[in-house]
Amino acid sequence: MPNSPLTPGIVPGRLPEDAIRENFSDLHPPMDAHEAAVAADRCYFCHDAPCMEACPTAIDIPMFIREIATKSVDSAARTIFSQNILGGMCARVCPTETLCEEACVRMDAEEDPVEIGRLQRFATDHLMAKNTHPFTRAEPTGKRIAVVGAGPAGLACAHRLAMKGHDVVVFDFRPRPGGLNEYGIAAYKSTDDFAQAEVAWLMRIGGIEIRHGQRLGEGLSLDALRAEYDAVFLGIGLQGVNALGIAGEDLEGVVNAVDFIADLRQAEDLARVPVGRDVVVIGGGMTAIDAAVQAKLLGALNVSLVYRRGRERMAASAYEQELAAAKGVHIITNARPVALHGDGAVREAEFEYTREEEGTLMGTGETFRIRADQVMKAIGQTLLGAPEGLEIKGGKIAVTGAGRTGAEGIWAGGDCASGGDDLTVTAVAEGRDAAEDIHATLMA
Repeated sequence: MPNSPLTPGIVPGRLPEDAIRENFSDLHPPMDAHEAAVAADRCYFCHDAPCMEACPTAIDIPMFIREIATKSVDSAARTIFSQNILGGMCARVCPTETLCEEACVRMDAEEDPVEIGRLQRFATDHLMAKNTHPFTRAEPTGKRIAVVGAGPAGLACAHRLAMKGHDVVVFDFRPRPGGLNEYGIAAYKSTDDFAQAEVAWLMRIGGIEIRHGQRLGEGLSLDALRAEYDAVFLGIGLQGVNALGIAGEDLEGVVNAVDFIADLRQAEDLARVPVGRDVVVIGGGMTAIDAAVQAKLLGALNVSLVYRRGRERMAASAYEQELAAAKGVHIITNARPVALHGDGAVREAEFEYTREEEGTLMGTGETFRIRADQVMKAIGQTLLGAPEGLEIKGGKIAVTGAGRTGAEGIWAGGDCASGGDDLTVTAVAEGRDAAEDIHATLMA
């Protein structure tokens, strides 16, 4: 958000460029070959593999770690990519601490888990650096499929369909493909333009065309797509942002956290991204954490993250909460926003303390205010412009099985569809599985 007379505290360049560069360096630096060998040697290669059960894409984790241990790193990467073609990004952003690594049997002995995420990155980066692709296309089937949305679900679906020999056209409204991976995660989690490098690598399978500037409902209709293509997959994400519904929400300096994160992701020079002196982030999920931490890394003096329930109810993992606290973010729980105050621009955020009674959130009547020249809303997203003719359940497209909607020939997956958690890895699994179901249906 550009600086204005109303928001003199929101400015770029709060820190020297070298400090910002250091702050936004790779959160989890890659392993070298020796580190990977040592880490792989800690794996028990469990027969029942609880880590594999905890992975939404069901990667054969003991297998790929054994392959690393035996110096068959290319094979390890193929094992990963066969289940998760975006395994490189997932290794960087997946909350492994609450998925595969939390299930590691070493945790039963109160030991540190095997570093599955970093080992996955080691293997996938190794193969991708060779600029080769581990898969080839099957013979052409003559079928054409439309994929709407170039995010993790859409890209995973498109790749699997292309592998099967289908021709795929991906429609996306943004200028760069990648969806959440490109626009929606903290800059320090995916450095060196990795999201675009991964898309370019994925496209080496062939048979995929991406068309930008295309949004469903704005010149692109489901009826037209169904008429032209043999099947349609919707991976349109959640483009709407929930409102706070309180006084002062329209004051200058009040922004959506997703927009702040997207601006950071697209900035050529982070030192030119403006940030407030006193920043308040409202929410308790990953978006809230990413926005709060990055505001602090840009040089905000005071950053407060305020969540309406207790810490144990926050969607962000304990690891992410601890990361935020370590970076200097002040986490306040059991408080909900009641008003934003200011004369044209926000100056204070007012909250009411809360308590839970049998699962119901209630206000206590006791309020407090926090000084704020920038307030970021991160209380969830909604499906923007629900596709006509599709059943909506809980604010998302209703699906059954492997992404089948109630409309013939239309599948959906990722954040826009009812199903699992709103995670990159879950979106990849849903896109992949929908592609398998589309293929089976078309070739029956």
